[in-house]
Amino acid sequence: MQELPSLKETVEKYQLLAKKSLGQNFLLDMNITEKIIRLSLSAQNKTDFQNECLYEIGPGPGGLTRAVLAANPAQLTVIEMDERCIKIMNDIKEVVGEKLQIVQGDALKYDFSVPTKWPKNIVSNLPYNISVPLLISWLKNATQYKSMTLMFQKEVAERITADVGTKDYGRLSVLAQLTCTIKTLFNLSPSCFVPAPKIWSTVLLFQPLAQVPSADSLNKIEMLTTMAFGQRRKMIRQSLKQVSGIADICEQLNIDMTCRAENLTPSQYLQIAQRL
Repeated sequence: MQELPSLKETVEKYQLLAKKSLGQNFLLDMNITEKIIRLSLSAQNKTDFQNECLYEIGPGPGGLTRAVLAANPAQLTVIEMDERCIKIMNDIKEVVGEKLQIVQGDALKYDFSVPTKWPKNIVSNLPYNISVPLLISWLKNATQYKSMTLMFQKEVAERITADVGTKDYGRLSVLAQLTCTIKTLFNLSPSCFVPAPKIWSTVLLFQPLAQVPSADSLNKIEMLTTMAFGQRRKMIRQSLKQVSGIADICEQLNIDMTCRAENLTPSQYLQIAQRL
């Protein structure tokens, strides 16, 4: 890795200006990218990613890519749409060899379910414009992963970790907290990025729970929470009135139908889903 030019030299070589259309904001400080990996490993009581497989979405100039590779994974697959960044990934591959796999394409269309020899992890500074749909797809298949270390806009991270009854509590909170334990690793100011966004960012660590709801239950929970939080100021007897048998189900579960969406716990959404 020491053979590689600095991130600044790499950006200058490929005239890598971030594209707003791709949700790009680049991290060019290796101290920060190394901190992401160090804190993630420490929170998992590990020192490296030996004998594990990792995925990174939108590697950009490769700062986080280099930090992941320094943690000795069995394999790292990067998924990138930008041709300029693909060239940078090829430069890195010339140094590290087949340990780095490069996929040019849309991460939303990538099949993450393909079996690997090693446990799967995801580590990414997610493009802002696709972070939520990607996260939901991963949460619905959480048991496939050993961990996910992901950076979001701070406001999205707050929605993911929000407590019941708060203004940030919603669909993301329910799905994430029913499938994973979630730890906030640290926040990053806009000045850490090029170009500097208008908002702060947050790195979260997701680790799948021992018991995760079935795929069928999670699909029903997604439906319920979309309906309920789509009309969050209304009582659930109104927002969920289109759900067949909802009144009887709530009566069985001692759930007051004058509650609003944010008053129901993740486990209550799961209990309703399991009876549909």
